[in-house]
Order: sequence, then structure tokens, then C-alpha cells
Amino acid sequence: MNFLSSPEIVTAMAFAGRLSFNPMTDSLTDANGKPFKFEPPTGIQLPQSGFTPGDLSYAPSPLPPPQPDTQVQISPESTRLEVLEAFPKEFPNSRGMEFPPLTTLMRVRGKCTTDHISAAGPWLKFKGHLSNISENTLITAVNDEGGEVNVAFDHSHGAGSAKDTIPAIGKRFKARNQPWALVVDENYGEGSAREHAAMQPRFLGCLLIVARSFARIHETNLKKQGIVPVWFADKSDYGRIDSGDVIETEGLANVLAGDTNAQITLKVTKKDGSKVEIPTRHTLSADQIKWVKAGSALNYIKEQKAGTS
Repeated sequence: MNFLSSPEIVTAMAFAGRLSFNPMTDSLTDANGKPFKFEPPTGIQLPQSGFTPGDLSYAPSPLPPPQPDTQVQISPESTRLEVLEAFPKEFPNSRGMEFPPLTTLMRVRGKCTTDHISAAGPWLKFKGHLSNISENTLITAVNDEGGEVNVAFDHSHGAGSAKDTIPAIGKRFKARNQPWALVVDENYGEGSAREHAAMQPRFLGCLLIVARSFARIHETNLKKQGIVPVWFADKSDYGRIDSGDVIETEGLANVLAGDTNAQITLKVTKKDGSKVEIPTRHTLSADQIKWVKAGSALNYIKEQKAGTS
């Protein structure tokens, strides 16, 4: 079995003798038979004065020299390249630092890898054109309400529900500025670390993904794009949210204010008007909270650069 991990985690697992050991929550037994937990490691992660540049004679000067004022021109008729616009900041809004009401796009059944979310193959020619590659968003995902592949519903379509492909319904929501949420199953986002699997749902208007569990790297990628991933506190709640249900968060404002221990509760209004409350948990760190508040990690970096220039 191969996996990526930090030296600290590997060391803790070596002491425990098992890969399932979580040093944040699990205990070991000392020589006296008493339980103990590891303390989180502390120290300077990076040199406070920066890295020593070394002998710069080995690094040739750029030729030709950089010209920052050069305009990048992309043909408006290009199908493979388009300007990547910054994702919008979602806070504050009409609900302050909580998400605005989110319509549930669908409930995804079973395995949903990054290839289900953003297929590879011939689609890769559109990696530089977010609008075009988003046409493949979740096209091999199974809708738990009916078991069909690449099928979703727009329940705000007049007197009935409009049935269409998943990206087509996502584009409907985006066109009317309706932010949405996604309910998913176990280990959502497993597979490759492709960024487009997080960028495409965000581009179409997804702000919240509620999962039984997430693949670790994809969960971080979602946060980088400004999507908040939350875990069902009780996995059996997965079936309590249907497409068309409206979700309002409660407690997200406390998380965004810096309380990483705050719980996010989902207040769900069903299509028949009834209401349910679903507790969740999150893994947002202090740095990741800054990404969400800014709209994305790139937005946050840009803000930081503007503040120091």
C-alpha cells in the first residue's frame, strides 16, 4: 500500500503499529499500562528569514527579460482557452456570514471519483476553457433518486420538474444566480488530484457539498475553490436530503469567525414545506477559512499580495 503522509503522521503510526491510528483522537498505552495521547508537534515550519538563495550564478537570467505589462490575448472564438475569472466572494450576503439558501442539485449514489466529477480523455483538450470542460461535470454520476446516470431535476420549473443532464441543470441554476449544494456518498472525490473536479462545480454555482466521507486531497481542493465540504455527523442522514430541498447553514458564521470547533447544522426545508435539522462536522483549518471567506485560495493570495504591495 502506498500513500502520502507527513513525517509526523508516519512516526505516530509507527509507534501505534497500525495505519488506522489517528494521533489527534486515539490513545496509546505507556509502559505502566496507562493511556496517553501524543501532543501536536510544534516548531518553525519554514525559515523565518526565508531560504538562503545560494550561488545565483547557477541560475541564468531570464531571456528575454519578463515584461509584466504585456497583455495576454485570447481569441474569443477559441474553444480551448478562455480567461479564468475569479470566483466571487460569497460573504457577507443577505444572511450575513452564513450561506444564502442553497438548492440541492442532487444526491449522488455510491462511488464518485474525480473522473466521475470531471472526466478525462478527450475532455482534457478543454482544460484551459472552464466553460467548456464544465459540460462534463458529474456526467457519469448516479442519481440516487431513480438510479439514472447523468440525470438531474430542476424543481423550480413552472408547475413541474424539468429533467435534464447534470451539467445542464447546473447551468440553469447558474443562469438564475441560484447557488446550490450537492449530497454525496462515501469517499467522494477519490482518485486523481485533478483541480477541475473542484473548479467545475464551483464555476456552476456549488457552494456546499455534504458527504458521508471525503477523499482527503479532493476535500482540500474543494476548500481551495471556496466550496465548503461538510461530513454527516450521522451517515444515515444521507437519505434525508433530496433534490430540490433548500439548505440553510447555521453555525458557519461561527466557523468563519475563527471558531474551528463550531458545529455547522443544516436546516433543510423539504419540497413539501416540512423542515429537518441535520448536524454535520467539518475539517476547516484557520488558513482554509481564509480561502472560503475570500471566495478561493487564489483570491486570498491576491488580497494578501495587494495588501503588501
